Amino acid sequence: MPPAALTLLHTSDWHLGRAFHGRRPEAMFAAFLDWLLDTLAAQEVDVLLVAGDVFDTQTPTPRVQALYYRFLARLAAQGRCRHVVITAGNHDSPAFLDAPQHVLAALNVHVVGAAKETPEQEVLTLRAPDGTPELIVCAVPYLHERDLRRAQPDESTADKERRLAEGIHAHYAAVAHAAQAQRAALGAAGDELPIVAMGHLFAAGASTVEGDGVRSLYVGSLAQVGADTFADAFDYVALGHLHRAQCVAGKAHIRYSGAPQVMGFGEAGQEKSVCLVRWQGRTPDVQTLPVPCFQPMARLQGDEAALAPELARLAARDAPVWLEIRYTGTLAPAEMQHWLHEQTAGSALDILRLHHQGLAERALAPEAEGEALESLTPENVFERLLATHAIADDERETLWRSYRELLDELRTAGMDMPCAS
Repeated sequence: MPPAALTLLHTSDWHLGRAFHGRRPEAMFAAFLDWLLDTLAAQEVDVLLVAGDVFDTQTPTPRVQALYYRFLARLAAQGRCRHVVITAGNHDSPAFLDAPQHVLAALNVHVVGAAKETPEQEVLTLRAPDGTPELIVCAVPYLHERDLRRAQPDESTADKERRLAEGIHAHYAAVAHAAQAQRAALGAAGDELPIVAMGHLFAAGASTVEGDGVRSLYVGSLAQVGADTFADAFDYVALGHLHRAQCVAGKAHIRYSGAPQVMGFGEAGQEKSVCLVRWQGRTPDVQTLPVPCFQPMARLQGDEAALAPELARLAARDAPVWLEIRYTGTLAPAEMQHWLHEQTAGSALDILRLHHQGLAERALAPEAEGEALESLTPENVFERLLATHAIADDERETLWRSYRELLDELRTAGMDMPCAS
């Protein structure tokens, strides 16, 4: 007898507690969780998956923790969604997520913060209220390098990349094998039971957007895996880590839900969504549900003539809008800031990030024929910026002292310092 119809909601990358250029939009996160709670009820969702990066930091504040636990408690009290499966992302603390897992299990909230000792421990068989198995979930969290490989002496970067990819591939193969074994052990009840895999990683061929909040450290070649990493046994693969909703390698059943809220000015204006998956047997019917924007953001670029009408248009909405402005005109920094203050006075517009592109371009323009940006040191760039901004001599010494201290700290920490950083 085939299992009853099942509805699953796939989301990821909540980044609760994320700060935006000095602002902490807790109201935005609270509004999203309220919307999610209503959506789970309206869509009659049976299983909620959260594929990593629940929090933005490994040490969320008590207020941010309260948002998370209050949501889970309200969802349990609602009584409709039978299971929640949460895995850790690279921003999460595995230990912090795992700590209350036994308490949360009483609410049918299954948490996997760290990779387990055996693949079987990452495979969950979810059951309906009458005990009938209805879904197998391979709850694979973000896989740290220590979970996948041991460093080898004198290994090249290419060897490291290859071994990491092989480690991820082997991990998913082992989990897929364990899931199939669990399904086989169920006999006839498992014949049409779907298997869903979760992951928090960078799949080759997927795309990011400049300024979307995904740090390049985690989307480089070391983290990339091919779509063939995910075994044919997986009927759906719920991914997190990239903030843009997308399928992987053109496969509709392997996809990123994307971050449900804007994570950076590069995403301003981008429609956010979650994935609703309805099942009948092992065949998924996937659709995306748009998520309302609870904190409007906009990126504007141009001189006074281009910016003035855009600022007036946004101000007329009479709603709080966070702005990034890339100014390309000829006003000096102080004049530019004064002009922008006049344009936004009395409105709900809030400029969080301001970049004077004209000054930056002039500072980094070649001073000699054939000069390349790569040939400049951080000190060269800083000196040019001081000159371009016409910093007074009595201020330069203080600024130089602070800048050198910062460089020393970064170099002591072993960070590379390219000229354009």
